[in-house]
Amino acid sequence: MEVDGVFSGGGIKAFAFLGALEVCEKRGITFNRVAGTSAGALIASLIAAGYRHEEVRQILNAQDTGNFLDPHPFAKKLPFLKWLSLYFRLGLYRGEYIEKWIDRLLAQKGVRTFGDLPDNLFIIGTDITNGRLAVFPDDLEPYYGIKPSNFPVSKAVRISISIPYFFQPIKLLTKSNYLSLFIDGGTLSNFPFWIFTSEENTKVRPTLGIKLSAKKSSLPKQKIDNAVDMLPAIIWTMIQAHDSRYVSEETAKDIMFIPINDISATDFDLDAEEKRYLFEIGRLKAESFFRKWSG
Repeated sequence: MEVDGVFSGGGIKAFAFLGALEVCEKRGITFNRVAGTSAGALIASLIAAGYRHEEVRQILNAQDTGNFLDPHPFAKKLPFLKWLSLYFRLGLYRGEYIEKWIDRLLAQKGVRTFGDLPDNLFIIGTDITNGRLAVFPDDLEPYYGIKPSNFPVSKAVRISISIPYFFQPIKLLTKSNYLSLFIDGGTLSNFPFWIFTSEENTKVRPTLGIKLSAKKSSLPKQKIDNAVDMLPAIIWTMIQAHDSRYVSEETAKDIMFIPINDISATDFDLDAEEKRYLFEIGRLKAESFFRKWSG
């Protein structure tokens, strides 16, 4: 069966996607178009480029995910510089390592820019300069004057994973010399299931969503004693709770929910056992979902 796939954000918990994708392949499900936010954007980009589940699993299992956290080189010797980077560069980590890593993976399948893809990938970012949600590649030319054929897919993924204050935001200089600042797409839509189900998009095949959270938002209660506590609480509420309000009973039947409560989205120092644990959760939830799903 051919479907359109939507992958939610979830940071390092994206290893659970691999278990779900294994079940999808075994059941003969292939993805025609894919969309994603943050970690889901990474998985969607690899699928769009032609990677199969086993290839992605081998790549991610071999990857030391701790390398994704790349502070300024001097900050390794002088830790206080990391906090200066947060103040001046708006993020603890540069995000350069993960962008180059994604770029190399896509290049191995002959993909560099959106011009190398057959209009089958959609990535969500948040433009905080203009206060709007950005869909790559659709919004590149009309809003920013950038041709999709000139814009790297890895850059769009890097934008989408820019967790506020964690990874440094991305700045884009448009053709009109106007600078826009982008952060994690999850701050406005962590699960863009709407992208293939809106009135503007005629549904030509089933849409399958894979969401790394429960049906209803189950955020742990935040302890907020001061303004410093309140800021991360606001950010995580935006990322985790926004889309859950718009998942109706009608659309929920097409969404595979994979709740993971004991690993944080930013626990990048996963060991092999934790990777297997996440994979197994994804596999088990997928098996359960497909016993009921009719497509």
